[in-house]
Order: sequence, then C-alpha cells, then structure tokens
Amino acid sequence: MIGIGSDHGGFGLKEAVIRHLEERGLAYKDYGCYDRTSCDYPVYAKAVAHAVADGTCDRGILICTTGIGISIAANKVPGIRCGLCTDVTCAKLTRLHNNANILAMGAGVIGENVAMDVVDAFLDTPFSGEEKHARRVAAIEG
Repeated sequence: MIGIGSDHGGFGLKEAVIRHLEERGLAYKDYGCYDRTSCDYPVYAKAVAHAVADGTCDRGILICTTGIGISIAANKVPGIRCGLCTDVTCAKLTRLHNNANILAMGAGVIGENVAMDVVDAFLDTPFSGEEKHARRVAAIEG
C-alpha cells in the first residue's frame, strides 16, 4: 500500500500520480488534501509519514509546490526517510543508498512526465542492502 498526500500546491500532480498508480494496478490510500483550497502541508506530510512509520503503508509519496516543506515535515516523524527527488537518478539512489520510504516531489519544479518516471524509479528500486549503506541508514536512525 502506498500512502499519498499533498497540499493545494501539489494537488494537481497528486491526482496525476494517483491515475498512474491505478494504471500500474498499485494499491494506495489518499491522505488528502482533496481540492485546491489553501491548506497546510504539515498536516498531510504527517498523515502519510505516520502511516508509513506504523506499517499501514509500505511507502509514501508527498507533493507540495517545491517538495521542500512537505519533506521537512515528513522527516520529523521517527522512522521516516523522505527523499526530495527531481529526477530518476535521485529517486533510484535515495532507494539504493538511503532506503528512503517516502518520496517527495515539487509540483512547481517537476513536469508531469518526469514525475511519473521518478515515481516508477522510487517504487521499483530496492534498497541495495550493502553494508556501508545499511550502516549509514542505521546511523540516521540514531
């Protein structure tokens, strides 16, 4: 299960990502927002982050205008490693090296076609499990 959330600035891209997930036959839960009315991104970041942290969702996708604020808010939740990605290379490496469990994107920064490639790279790339990366992820967790 993939948890997905956005603020009003990421709503349009979130809807496109949901269609993409449906086309891939992937289960998801939409944690909001549900329209373009101005809202506060930490609410949705925390909802998705808590769902990933407690195991309700395997991974998460968060979207705001830049991806910055929503990723900062998600990373405040223990156990979350949210990577802000603008291209496929970042998405692959945040999974391979950091075992990121949430992807953040900025709707005002990334185009829809690239965003779908980023989503696919994030969802399809496993953590490498290499000792050096596992050690570093453990150090992040503290």
